[in-house]
Amino acid sequence: MDERSLMEMAVDELWDLHQSIVAILASKLESQRTELDRRLAQLQANAVRVQGSEYSRRPYPAVTPKFRNPARPDQTWSGRGKRPRWVTELLDAGMSIRDFQIREVEVTAPHV
Repeated sequence: MDERSLMEMAVDELWDLHQSIVAILASKLESQRTELDRRLAQLQANAVRVQGSEYSRRPYPAVTPKFRNPARPDQTWSGRGKRPRWVTELLDAGMSIRDFQIREVEVTAPHV
């Protein structure tokens, strides 16, 4: 419909057209709202499911220390990541990394 045909219509016809458009528009808006509510409920259900599950990194084994500061035995380093300051200082002092390496203690079963 163009503007000219609307201008030629009687007021009663225009009012009827207006009522039809309002009804159709309300119906379409309601169906869109229903669809959006359904999608929102689905997203909320997925969010609850994701929060309930553990999406975390895989468990890694415990890392044991491989190096111990000879001056302060409470300071250890696993050999991973950035070198601690005490390791760098000892290496700069001329020590070898093997000088403060923790040697594994052999566990022997008692002989019966």
